[in-house]
Amino acid sequence: MQRTYKTRADDARQSRGMSTFDTKIAVLLRADLESWQRLNVTAFLVSGLGATVPEVVGEPYEDADGVGYLPMFRQPVLVFEGTKETLGTAHERALGRALPRAVFTADLFSTGNDRDNRAAVRAVPTAGLDLVGLAVYGPRNAVDKVLKGARMHP
Repeated sequence: MQRTYKTRADDARQSRGMSTFDTKIAVLLRADLESWQRLNVTAFLVSGLGATVPEVVGEPYEDADGVGYLPMFRQPVLVFEGTKETLGTAHERALGRALPRAVFTADLFSTGNDRDNRAAVRAVPTAGLDLVGLAVYGPRNAVDKVLKGARMHP
């Protein structure tokens, strides 16, 4: 039996350090995606957050030799999975709460660039989007409500 997205207090692997953030970055993937699709969709979805929500990005990294590295998110990205219906409901909830969000539709698997990706999304009404992924950011409790019914990605 798979758990829902909420973690138990005694689940150290999931809860360690998580309570220090009052916000949450989450990705919800459609459960029937291939492994490569899950990785690709997750990467594309979270890329928009760093560009539009600057407070989610930490400081640049540097190793002991002084070599610099790009900054990363300041908090974990939690990945969930659900059915097509779960994605649709989560999308409606994210819209209703006006949370920063990104969508990835099935059509984007057949495009090859950003311009065509945007055109593919623009061509479909909101209710008709064939969602395979959704990223959302906001207050923990609001994101939890958006993701109600989703499961942590295995």
